[in-house]
Amino acid sequence: MPTPEQIRQRVADADTSRSTRRAAAAQQVFELAQHRATVVEQLEGVERELGHVLAETAEIMDLDELAGFTGLKSADLTAWLAGHKPARGGRRKKTSAEPRAASTEPATDRHLDPTEPVAAP
Repeated sequence: MPTPEQIRQRVADADTSRSTRRAAAAQQVFELAQHRATVVEQLEGVERELGHVLAETAEIMDLDELAGFTGLKSADLTAWLAGHKPARGGRRKKTSAEPRAASTEPATDRHLDPTEPVAAP
């Protein structure tokens, strides 16, 4: 039969082994997540560039023709082009210099039937 000290040592050994495995797993997950974030960032850059080039290419050929030349699917080309966001312009000018007139009706009286009694709050 083991002594109390041997039992404590066995528990400590088991905990050490488990802690080592947990730390290794956590480290691996963290490193893979960092690598994934880097790859996603690179992919986003490639997709932005693809969209930009496709937008420029639309002036000289349509996507179906480009798909025929490249062997790529038209659906993929369309998705990359749709993901392309053109540069934003400046602020738009107001169409009218006059502000919209506010309603003179109180908000609580709007859309009520005058023949129906008003419920108390």
